[in-house]
Amino acid sequence: MSASLIQPALGYLLLCATAIYAVLALAARQRWRQRIATIPLPTPTTPVTVLKPLFGAEPRLYENLRSFCVQDHPQFQLLFGLHAADDAALPVVERLKAEFPLLDIGVVIDPRIHGINLKVANLINLLPEARHGWLLLADSDIAAPLDLLRRVTAPLADRQVGVVTCLYGGRPVGPLWARLGGQFIDDWFAPSVVLSHAFGGRRFAFGATIALRREVLDRIGGFEALADHVADDWWLGELTRRAGFRTVLSEAAVTTDVIETRLSDLAARELRWLRSIRRIEPLGYAFLFICFSSPMIVIGGWLASGGPLALTLALVTFAARLMLGFDRQRKPLDSLKNMALVPLRDSLSLLLWTTALAGRVVRWRGRPMKIAPLTARRRT
Repeated sequence: MSASLIQPALGYLLLCATAIYAVLALAARQRWRQRIATIPLPTPTTPVTVLKPLFGAEPRLYENLRSFCVQDHPQFQLLFGLHAADDAALPVVERLKAEFPLLDIGVVIDPRIHGINLKVANLINLLPEARHGWLLLADSDIAAPLDLLRRVTAPLADRQVGVVTCLYGGRPVGPLWARLGGQFIDDWFAPSVVLSHAFGGRRFAFGATIALRREVLDRIGGFEALADHVADDWWLGELTRRAGFRTVLSEAAVTTDVIETRLSDLAARELRWLRSIRRIEPLGYAFLFICFSSPMIVIGGWLASGGPLALTLALVTFAARLMLGFDRQRKPLDSLKNMALVPLRDSLSLLLWTTALAGRVVRWRGRPMKIAPLTARRRT
């Protein structure tokens, strides 16, 4: 092929790949929602312990933790873990204990650190106090629907299931940067997961919510096996899969607060996610740029030198991308605001994707952490 034809060919290839992804992601999201709407509410029979590692105050900490206190489940234990008695999250827990005196709520304050991951260290300290053999792990910034415990734990009755996880949506708690952070979750993360799931992908587990049996956790070496990994949630799922268990994506969904008020904070959070993905799935990460529709339309159109076909592909892609931003489950005004921010969100995503191509250091709650090589290590 002559040099004069290579550039347009690359442009059309980029436009086609971007259009195919956007359309498939939109269709997969719609199909997923239709499927989960038909799943009946299961009847719980097994008690559950909820492990909640905490670290400092957050804007909606009380509301988020309270959503786990009012679960529609006959028997569950709530365990909150902190590293210090002066942690600002402790008064919130004490308030909940006073509000729900009949609920089985425990607090573990333990300063011991195990490995580089403070969240995992907290889980290690919490586990000895767990009363039940079925466990639910949930981050502190997660708000749960009333039926979360019922739905997420139900698949654990199948002895072949290792972990059950669920999708989460972003809830901005702040101005522009928080809204952009919510779009990263809602418009890219969630559709990409359901698209992967539709094609048989199961290599995932999301720290927002993970359920598993104690015996499965013991089988993989306990939380200690995750202590030196930044992507502890993915490794929890991966180690159970290596042990011969299945991963289930639950029909339940939770929301996570996005509280960043500065671009630097938002970039730090998303770079942690992107660098973790790059380490875990390097090949998939290399092609992730096709998900960022707006700049890909511009680049592809420029390479293709315009024309009716290029314009058609661009319009199809942008329409599908806008539909990903317009969600009937949101308030109409919020969806319109998100649609207006689509070009900025996609351009920022492409910039952060490019930045994350290099480097292994990420930041979690202001603390630098180095992403470990793609090998699992067990602590003894």
